[in-house]
Amino acid sequence: MSTLYIVVLAVITVALLSVAIQRAFMVKSKADYLVAGRSLPAFVLVLTLLTSWIGAGSLFAGAESAYKNGVGALWIPAGGWVGLLLIYFIAPRARRFAQFTLPDLLEVRYNQTARVLGTIAILFAYTAITSYQFRGGGDVLHLIFPDNVSPELGTWIIACFVILTTALAGMSSVAYMDVLIGSLVTTICLIAAPMLYFKAGGWAGLHAVLPETHFHPLGTINFTQAMEFFLPTLLLMLGNQVMYQKFFSAKTERDAKISVVGWIIGTVILESLIVAIAIFGSALFPTGEVALHPRETIPYTARHGLPALMGALLLGAVFAKVISTASNYLFSPATNLVNDVFVRYIWRDASNKRVIIISRLMVVLLGAWALYQALYAQSILAKMLYAYTIYSAAITPVILAAFYWKRVTAWGAVASIAAGTVVTLSWDYVHALFPAWIAERDAIFPALAASLVALVVVSFVTPKPSEKQLAQFGG
Repeated sequence: MSTLYIVVLAVITVALLSVAIQRAFMVKSKADYLVAGRSLPAFVLVLTLLTSWIGAGSLFAGAESAYKNGVGALWIPAGGWVGLLLIYFIAPRARRFAQFTLPDLLEVRYNQTARVLGTIAILFAYTAITSYQFRGGGDVLHLIFPDNVSPELGTWIIACFVILTTALAGMSSVAYMDVLIGSLVTTICLIAAPMLYFKAGGWAGLHAVLPETHFHPLGTINFTQAMEFFLPTLLLMLGNQVMYQKFFSAKTERDAKISVVGWIIGTVILESLIVAIAIFGSALFPTGEVALHPRETIPYTARHGLPALMGALLLGAVFAKVISTASNYLFSPATNLVNDVFVRYIWRDASNKRVIIISRLMVVLLGAWALYQALYAQSILAKMLYAYTIYSAAITPVILAAFYWKRVTAWGAVASIAAGTVVTLSWDYVHALFPAWIAERDAIFPALAASLVALVVVSFVTPKPSEKQLAQFGG
C-alpha cells in the first residue's frame, strides 16, 4: 500500500513541478510574474479561483467542524457562497481597475497610509493562512507515512515544495498548477463521496450511528456561534486579495464575470462534498485515533475507509489542494512587499529582472515566516478564524466602500483598517475587561463593529473625496 501512495504522490509532485518550471520560462516582466501578463481566460480563472479558495481551511478545519457538528459545519462555507453571489457584480469593476494588489487600490482611492496599513493587515492574515496549509499538509504526509514522517517533518517538506514552486513563476505558476489540481480534486471527491455514503450504510446507517444533532441545521452550535463562522468567511471572500489578483489577471472584464458563475457552482458542490465526506467519516470512525484528532478526518477516512487506489487518489487530492492554497496565500503577500514596499518606496525604477528576483526572495522570506507559525500552531480551526477575522475586519469594509460608497474618505479608511487590526490582535488579551456577553464572543463581532464605526464616523467628520479619487470606481 505504501508503494501505491508513493507513486500517486510522486506523479502529482512531478506534474506540479513540471508546470511551475514550464511557466517560469515564460516570465519576462513584472506583469508576467505578478498578474500572469493579464492573460488568464475564464476557464483557467474558474479553476484557479476554486482551487485557491478551498484548502486546509475546508479540508481540515471544516472537516473537524463536520466531525463534531454534522451539517452545522456548512455555516463556514456558506459565508463564502453568499459572498460569491455579491462578487459577481464586483468582478468586472475589479478587472477594469487592473492594478497588481489591493493596496494599489487603497492608495488610489484613499491615501498612502491606507496602503501601508492594508499591506500590514494582509501580511498578518495571509501568512497565517499559509501556515495552516503547511501544517495540514504535514498531517497528510504523517498519515500516509506514519513510521517515517512526523507531522513536523511533513510540514517542512510541504513548506519547501510550496516555496520552490511559487517562487519559480509567480501568478502564472500558481494559476496553471491550480487547473491541474482543481480538476483532480473535483473528480475524486465526486467519486469518493457516494462510495463512503454507501459504506456507512446510507441514510439509515448514518442515523443509527450519529447523534441527531448532526442532522440539525445548526448541529451542536447556536445561532451566534454559526454567525461567528459565517461572517469571517463571507467578509474574507468579499475582500480577498487572492481573488482580486486573479481578476486583475483576467484577459477581459467578461472573462472575470463569467469565471464567477463557474466558481459559484464549483464551490457549492465541492465544499458540500467535503463536509459530506467528513460526516461519513465520523460515522465510519466514531472512536479511535481520528476522534482524538478530528481535523484529520478526511485523510484518515481516505486511508482507512476507501479501496486502496481510491484512498490514495483522495489523499493525493488533499495533498495537492493544500499545496495550491498555500501557494496562493504565500504569493499574494509577497506581491505586496514587492509592489507596495520595494517598488513603491525603495526602487521605483527597478528593472523587470530586478523585480522578479526580489519577488522570489520575498516568497522565500514569507514562506519561512509562515513555516515558523505552522510549527507552533496547535489548532487549524483557531488559526483559520484568526486569519479570517483580521482580514474581514481590517480590509473588506474599506474595499467594498471604495467601490460602493462615494462618501468614504481616506482617513475614514485608515481609521477602519487600524481599528479592525488592533482589536483582532489584542482581543485575546483585553476581552476579559468587557461584560460577559461580549467577552465570550469571538473577535469578529467587536473587531468588525470597531472597524465599521471608525469608517463611518471618521468619513463624516472629514472632507469628501475628490472627483479624481472617485473616477476609477464608478459603475
